[in-house]
Amino acid sequence: MISHTYQFRVRYRDVDYLGVVYYSRYLEYFEAARDELMRALGMPYSVFEASGFAMPVVEVNCRYLRGARFDELLTVASKITEFPGARLRIDYSITGEIEPCQIATGYTVHAFINQSHKAVKPPGPFIRLVREKWNMNSTE
Repeated sequence: MISHTYQFRVRYRDVDYLGVVYYSRYLEYFEAARDELMRALGMPYSVFEASGFAMPVVEVNCRYLRGARFDELLTVASKITEFPGARLRIDYSITGEIEPCQIATGYTVHAFINQSHKAVKPPGPFIRLVREKWNMNSTE
């Protein structure tokens, strides 16, 4: 398993008139956490794309448990729980500080494509980084 945590404060623009985070923003929080997970892995998404590949989202799931509030500090834990094959699944859990409990959980599933938008296997450098991190984490 490969995991990373990302923290931020809820911005005013993310909330509705009641001060609760609008439901679609959670998918943006997943995306930000995924970007930071890729960076922590050693391959920022900008580098991944510059190498001629992309990882479009082909499936998303989000379960809402409690509404996050304006200015609340949120922690998004993201993790790769299966070694990537033709697709990659990343799981997420968002917790807050106001009532320390889960706010939302979910996952995204990604395909790998090349510059021609054709489905491909994960690129070799990405697989090597995942394998290296995976092996490091399995001995802890």
